[in-house]
Amino acid sequence: MNKKFEIEQIGTIYTPYKTKDECPIQGYINPKVKGQIELFPEYIEGLETIELFSHIILFYIFDKAGEIKLSRSTFLDDAPHGIFSSRHPCRPNSIGISIVKLDKRNENILRVSGIDILDGTPLIDIKPYIPRFDYFKDANNGWIESKKNCQKPKDRE
Repeated sequence: MNKKFEIEQIGTIYTPYKTKDECPIQGYINPKVKGQIELFPEYIEGLETIELFSHIILFYIFDKAGEIKLSRSTFLDDAPHGIFSSRHPCRPNSIGISIVKLDKRNENILRVSGIDILDGTPLIDIKPYIPRFDYFKDANNGWIESKKNCQKPKDRE
């Protein structure tokens, strides 16, 4: 049974990254890089007490992603992996997530650091990062465990 869902943009993510090549693979690689989240004014009430959290999870649309392939190599490995066992942006529903440090809130503007998202990306949701719920001490890294280099090679998108 295929269901269709509508997801509305609730804001825009602004970063210094204008191209995919500039963008890091994960935010922890450049933790000091700053970004700004501008929530549309009609959603400002939803930000109440968000400044009490040190980190937030951003959900967004990979609106500049390329061709969807269900199996492909990744920046860490030349061997193919299923799209659901990687974080590649070219996915069936093009939904991305990033955990960022929340530096400051000013009304509907969130200033963040450790961002790894392209400038102008549509925001679809925000959730607080809660270590008690979001961290699993005994979790493993799957096929990534044996990969030492987590930097994006220059010759990969």
